[in-house]
Amino acid sequence: MRPQFNFFKNIDKLTVFIYLALIFIGWISIYAAEYKEYHHSMFDFSQSYGKQFVWIVTALVIGTVILTIDVKAFPAFAYIIFGLSIVSLIGVLIFGTTVNASKSWFHIGGVAIQPAEFVKFTTSLALARLIYETKSRSRNFKAIIKPALLVAIPVLLIFAQNDTGTALVFAAFVVIFYREGFIPGWMLILGVFAVFLFVLTLIFNEFYIIGALSGLFVIAAIFLRKKPAMIRQMFLLLIIVNAYVYSVDYVYDEVLQQHQRLRIAVLIDETVDLRGAGYNLHQSKIAIGSGGVWGKGFLQGTQTKFNFVPEQGTDFIFCTIGEEWGFMGSFVVVGLFIFLLIRLILLAERQRSVFSRIFGYSLASIIFFHFLVNIGMTIGLVPVIGIPLPFISYGGSSLWAFSMFLFTFLKLDSKRLELL
Repeated sequence: MRPQFNFFKNIDKLTVFIYLALIFIGWISIYAAEYKEYHHSMFDFSQSYGKQFVWIVTALVIGTVILTIDVKAFPAFAYIIFGLSIVSLIGVLIFGTTVNASKSWFHIGGVAIQPAEFVKFTTSLALARLIYETKSRSRNFKAIIKPALLVAIPVLLIFAQNDTGTALVFAAFVVIFYREGFIPGWMLILGVFAVFLFVLTLIFNEFYIIGALSGLFVIAAIFLRKKPAMIRQMFLLLIIVNAYVYSVDYVYDEVLQQHQRLRIAVLIDETVDLRGAGYNLHQSKIAIGSGGVWGKGFLQGTQTKFNFVPEQGTDFIFCTIGEEWGFMGSFVVVGLFIFLLIRLILLAERQRSVFSRIFGYSLASIIFFHFLVNIGMTIGLVPVIGIPLPFISYGGSSLWAFSMFLFTFLKLDSKRLELL
């Protein structure tokens, strides 16, 4: 009797259910955002919602194909796949098309492909193999050099495309370096503190910030007067932090580009340039706030219907959800993402293979970064940097890339007892 192969055996059903729920919510949200009475069919392939249906079907096909691949092929071909993706980034700089000031797209017939979306997936494969191969060596700050250089290669190429938002997503790999013991926890805390201090210095006069920090040092020195070595260390830290505070204005005025300065200015004061850089955020908050608790109803959003919010089917898709489905609809979407992230972390932690664990954490970290920044920028918590909401925003490249990412990890997880 011939053996029966079940490619879906041991696949985590809960994760697949959340994935299907998110892509369905995304599809109907794109339909609501781009709805036209004279193109009312959701399967009208001349419209973005019809095209998104095609992306969804093909993404499911790609996911199914991935489940049929021998699980050992992923680590075996990780470097080759990564290398090909780097070639695509170089190729788009030469032959690509410029869209919204970023030269990051290939146009093949009527289809637009953004290679940078797929590089998040391929970088995760290569990083997982690189760290896996060094699993027996000590994990210290020196050991992070090779993994950091591997991540830096696509980041520099994406910056060269003038796609800052996508390049910043690679900061999510810091979580991997922390989880695998390359960097201590205090460095993560220091990084968050540096960002907080940067924004704080832009809001308040730098002399007030330095005065406050000096005051805290004096208070700490009084309590630690019997520990002179610790006081000296704190004094050195105070000097470094004060120098950092002094440098903020220079970085803001001389290093950042004009559009980047405007986005930070809007984050600090949303009334800045309401007809320019602040317009998107202002209209976004109006749309989400007008939804109330239960929303205005499907296809009833006025901000959505009259296109007050630009890019509402892509980067600002959450506005449509907030306006038409209100707080409760937004709560469901946020809840699904949180459940997905928790599930991915639990799956990553149960892996026997270092390769699978790192790859799982990479997936969770990148989804979290997209989720946090995309929703954060629609409600004014982070600057607008233009990255999609995974599985929900319109776009074939994003949906395909995240689907490949997710189904590859599900395949690895299904064979976790066979991999070491």
